[in-house]
Order: sequence, then C-alpha cells, then structure tokens
Amino acid sequence: MKKIKLVLETGEEFLGESIGYDIDNIYSLGELVFNTSMTGYQEILSDPSYCDQMVVMTYPLIGNYGVNKDDFESLTPALKGLIVRECPEEGSNWRNEYSLRELLKRFKIPGIAGLDTRELTKKIRNNGVVRAVLVPENYPLHNIQLVLSRPMGTDQIARVSTKNPIHFPGSGKRIILMDFGYKKNILRSLMVRDCDVVVVPWNASLEAIQSYRPQGVLLSNGPGNPKDIPEVLPVIRELQKLYPMFSICMGHQLFALANGADTEKLKFGHRGANHPVKDLRLGKVFMSSQNHGYSVTNQSVANSELEITQININDKTVEGLSHKTLPAFSVQYHPEACPGPEDTGWLFDEFLSGIRN
Repeated sequence: MKKIKLVLETGEEFLGESIGYDIDNIYSLGELVFNTSMTGYQEILSDPSYCDQMVVMTYPLIGNYGVNKDDFESLTPALKGLIVRECPEEGSNWRNEYSLRELLKRFKIPGIAGLDTRELTKKIRNNGVVRAVLVPENYPLHNIQLVLSRPMGTDQIARVSTKNPIHFPGSGKRIILMDFGYKKNILRSLMVRDCDVVVVPWNASLEAIQSYRPQGVLLSNGPGNPKDIPEVLPVIRELQKLYPMFSICMGHQLFALANGADTEKLKFGHRGANHPVKDLRLGKVFMSSQNHGYSVTNQSVANSELEITQININDKTVEGLSHKTLPAFSVQYHPEACPGPEDTGWLFDEFLSGIRN
C-alpha cells in the first residue's frame, strides 16, 4: 500500500493510502471542499464545476458500486483530487464496468483514502475552504510551502468550456446552451424535450449566437468566480432582451451580475444532494442538488432589475431569481440533478413553456 499525504495551507498534514494517479515526483494543488452526497461520486468527479478543486466526500464508503460509461457528466474530469475515508478495490453493481480506482488512474487524478474525513469537513466548516496539496509521503517541506504560496488560476471556465460550437439536432425549439462548464444532464434534459440545441463557447459573441436563430438561451453551470469573466455580462444583458432565458448555478450568478446584483464567496459553499429550497411563489419546499462556492447577496437584489423567487431553507441565501419585466429567470441549484433529487425538473418545462407563449 503506497502512502501519500494531504497538506493544508494552514499546516495540517494527513497521511493516507494512494488510490489514484501515481504522484511519485509531482504534486496536485487545489481548493479543498466537501460534498455531502451519499451516492453519485462518478457524476461529482466528472462535474466541470469542480475544476481546480479537491473534493472531500463526507460519506465514508465511496466507490462501492463502481463506474460505468453512462454516468459521466463531462468527457474529462477537471478536479484536482479525491479524498475519501474508504475506497473498495472493486465495485459491486450490475452496471459496474470498472472500479473508481481505475477511473482515477485513467484520468490522472490523485486520490487518497484512510483519512478522517469528518475531521477534514469540520475544519472546512469552521475555517472556510482552504487550499491544499497532495504530495508523495517524503516530499520536501520547503517545496510544499512553495507550491502552497502560488496563486490559484482564474481561467477555469475557459479551460472547461467547449472551444467550438456543437449542434445536437432536435425537432423542437432551438436553444442556445452557453457553456461555462455544463453538465451533460442539462443537455439531456433539453434533448428529451425534443429541443434543437447548439452548445456555444462561454465567450461567444452576440452576433454569433443570433446567427443560429435561437428561440431561447440557457446559461449553464461552471467553476470559479463569476466576476472573473466580466466580458460576458453585456452579452447576457442583450440576449435577455431578445430571447427567453433560463440560467443555472454559475449562469444564475452571471445573470444576477448582468442585472445589477452582486455576488460573494461563501465560507464553505453548498455541495451535496440534499439542500432544501423554498419557492416563495408556490409556497413549497423542494430538495435540490447543489455545487457552488459563490452566492448572490440578498441585499443587492433590491437595487437590481430582479426579484427573489426562491431561498435556501438552511441559510436563507438566494436560490432563485426572476427578471421584473423580461422572460428570464434563474436558479442557483441543479434542476437536472445528477446526482441528486429530480424535484425541480419542471423548471425546464417552465422555460420551454415561456418560449411557446
């Protein structure tokens, strides 16, 4: 059993078993976050929103049902590491094609098992997200300090977004999916509703988008800080005047910024498949799947062109917005789930209904 260690920028070290890509002479640096989902580790690993992050899974047994070709949410995982309490050698499920350990090695993702993930989660909850590095057991301390002193990049969206437009033909409404790091189930959710979808790069121009003659626009999820790409805000402001718009996660934050609201970084974010949100118009509570480290500030919405439609039951953060005069709305969570509950899949129908009307 090969040993590697996780070192936090606050100085703590955790020694464990290497379960992923061999890091004999290299290191992996990322932002340490935790996810409370009990299942769905394959979808979490392949979610582009985890670009440059290391994920601590709070559920103790991860990898028990293996991996299959159908449950990927992107072609190439972008996260920097996986931290678990226990990872079996093999998965046991009728859909299993290869193990989680094999997935990590195949995509060159370091992983570590045997740590007290409860202690790690408590540190993140108490102190906020921290940067961390996975290194070989005997990696020099001076080198670790040098690595941890380096600033994190701000180009995550550019790295995970498609470089060229991709057309997914359908017989229904033509939808532009602006790719800030979209999960495949957003595309699937549109395709099962017969949409004709064109996925465009995050920095596609207004003219390029109009050339496809869309009937609606969907702003996708994605990694990082929404304020890192201010150049997209004028495009969003023009698009919402021309077409019905639906925005998810990162798209929700960009939609808010484009309309005069503000965003802030949360202490440890929302990442899991059991977050309750209340729809203020319907008076109902829905369970949601979430993965974000930034949030729209409540007080900033009052001075914007938007109104709050949904809130998080746990901490009262903004979960839904609607434009006061235009057919445009957004949610902070993932109505397409994967992993997580499918309580809010009806939002795709509401978006398409608005186009028909």
